[in-house]
Amino acid sequence: MSETAPDTEESLPPYEGIALSSVRLVRTREDVQAALAALLACDAIGFDTESKPTFQKGEVSTGPHLVQLADDTQAWLFQIGSPASPAVVLATEVLRPVLESPTILKVGFGLGDDLRRLRAKLGIETRNVIDLATALRRREEREKNAWGAKTAVARFFGKRLQKSRRITTTNWAMPRLSEQQIQYAADDAHVALRIYRHWREHFPAAAETAAANAARLAARAAAQALAEAQQAQQQTQQQA
Repeated sequence: MSETAPDTEESLPPYEGIALSSVRLVRTREDVQAALAALLACDAIGFDTESKPTFQKGEVSTGPHLVQLADDTQAWLFQIGSPASPAVVLATEVLRPVLESPTILKVGFGLGDDLRRLRAKLGIETRNVIDLATALRRREEREKNAWGAKTAVARFFGKRLQKSRRITTTNWAMPRLSEQQIQYAADDAHVALRIYRHWREHFPAAAETAAANAARLAARAAAQALAEAQQAQQQTQQQA
């Protein structure tokens, strides 16, 4: 399979993202039930987060403020402003079981900060993760730079993924997001899954190795968490 050279990205036709009608903001109990049913049935999902940008020196981010998950046909957006708010409590009912599942693969780009911030804010330990930024780079031994979604879309699909800095740096903590923000956020998660599917189809050995490694680490982490929970329970019983 041929790949488009990175220096021609700007001349490529635009990538058509997921339709807004296929994007759902999770706000109600019905939304939670629908998201859980759809996402828990997946073998893999696209994953990303957005945080309100910081501009002052020394300013600490309170993000993430938005979590995006996507299956092959739809995207689910979760606004997580204040950890104690009812909306966040509802969102966590989906995010915790899905993200901590050792059997559902999560794929995205540059996920290091996303994972750390989710852990710090909601105590969620995301398991079974492939960071495509580094996983795709490993296919080419001489390539030093990590891939971004824009590069992967250009090389795999021959399209130009539009990544507007104006949208990237908007306030993701706002209670009402604009259509442009919703489209941008949903595309980030959905396109990651599309790229993973393409990678697995055309480069199965590399993709399957990465998935197997992620699953193995996830199973180990889940077993350790279970052992720690059982030990804590035993200590509590002994002290009673």
